[in-house]
Amino acid sequence: MRAFATNSKKVATELIEINENLLEFNKYVTEYYKQLAETWNEAQKKVNLKAPEVPHDVEQIDAFKRIWIDIFDNDFTELFDSKKFGENYGKLVSKELDLTKHWNNITNVILQSANLPSKEEIDEVYKELHSLKKRITKIEIELKKKRDVNKNEK
Repeated sequence: MRAFATNSKKVATELIEINENLLEFNKYVTEYYKQLAETWNEAQKKVNLKAPEVPHDVEQIDAFKRIWIDIFDNDFTELFDSKKFGENYGKLVSKELDLTKHWNNITNVILQSANLPSKEEIDEVYKELHSLKKRITKIEIELKKKRDVNKNEK
């Protein structure tokens, strides 16, 4: 517990920074969904103007689907290609990565305070285990080949 008390300042600092990042993240995620909703609404209005009747048979339903797909495809492609969308999405992803970094830092402080290995240390162990597993599999394959050769020689 003493170690955690010592590290509590680090956790508090991370939480303050997370708060600041969350505000910005929320601003960008709101803008992201606003852009999607506006594009959806505009595309649906275009569909409604182009195909005002409710389709009654299979042919009309297929024509309606083609109109809907064409309009939505064009409008959303235009949105995703826009500079405004790209900039906002880039900032959104950047803030999400910042938030992840802060959570990882907090987790590491808590793990360190409890005398447990950090995520990086555990990842290193997993990498080593994976490497050893690959080496053992390779050795087993080579051993099997040698056994098969020895069987065939007898």
